[in-house]
Amino acid sequence: MLSGKCKNNSERLTEMHGVQRGLVFAIYYPALAVIGVPANLTVIVILSRRRCGLSGCNTYYLVSMVVSDLFVMVTAVILNRIAGIYFPFSFLSITPMCSLRSVLNYGAIDSSAWFTVAFTFDRFVAICCQKLKIKYCTEKMAAYVIGILSILICTKSVLLYFIYEPRYMINNIPWFCSVKEIFYMSPIWAALDWIRPIFNPFIPFILILLLNALTVRHILVANRARKRLRTQSNGENQGDPELEKRRKSMVLLFAISGSFILLYLLFFITIIYVRIEKVTYFSGSGFSTSTFILEEYGFMLQFLSSGINPFIYAGTQSKIRAELKTGLKYPFRQIVKMLRI
Repeated sequence: MLSGKCKNNSERLTEMHGVQRGLVFAIYYPALAVIGVPANLTVIVILSRRRCGLSGCNTYYLVSMVVSDLFVMVTAVILNRIAGIYFPFSFLSITPMCSLRSVLNYGAIDSSAWFTVAFTFDRFVAICCQKLKIKYCTEKMAAYVIGILSILICTKSVLLYFIYEPRYMINNIPWFCSVKEIFYMSPIWAALDWIRPIFNPFIPFILILLLNALTVRHILVANRARKRLRTQSNGENQGDPELEKRRKSMVLLFAISGSFILLYLLFFITIIYVRIEKVTYFSGSGFSTSTFILEEYGFMLQFLSSGINPFIYAGTQSKIRAELKTGLKYPFRQIVKMLRI
């Protein structure tokens, strides 16, 4: 009898924790969308005006990154998380729309990750490979890289549309998405299932870590050599405008890539854990499933990366802040002009 009471108490506690986590998700995602969507739109407008003192290729990469982050906000956060929480039986839950949302979701997340890799590699070449810099760090090459990555990501994401089937049939209408059994039995689909986490987050995560490590090493060596030369020539260690310029240019890179690494870390660990332990994400117990909780918190941090990137751009680039202040003052200036008239 006592064990039965303990079991009931345990079940109630688990259910209560599940409700609390559901409440956290219900508050977190709308708040992220309210902040992330206008922030990304604002930065897109500012960067598109090309008044921030950034090079052409830098602007191309940053615009592509902000657009992909906005895409993440719209597809992954609004159409998937918020719609799933507040409108679980809307037309978005019909199987064709559910499959399309999955394609857009993975496409947006992959774009955000790989455009960050492209930007990191571009900065690595600009700093560490002076001979290659002339040919690679151009607007034309940036457009090619962004275009090729977009095509590859779209191709990979579209394949995911065909792995789903209806979970329920209600009045001859297919509802929700369930992975087809052939997905688990076919070698082709099994290979795709392995390629997907390798494509993102494994390769982007490792590449960004590696490129940043090589870039930091090159900067430290170059700075030491430059300081020695200046000390020998001037007899004292004076301020170096070149070092200051290099430092400012690296702040943006390390802020973006550092944020990516920190906020993708839990998602990265989740993928490794699931593969090693061979567990499933869902076991029918909803929010109480430990693997589901780990995965969902990983997604929360991953989406947060797309929400805070605009603030990183504004925080590290004074000219972006200046443009933002000008934009915020513009309506008030117009009001003052109208009142004077």
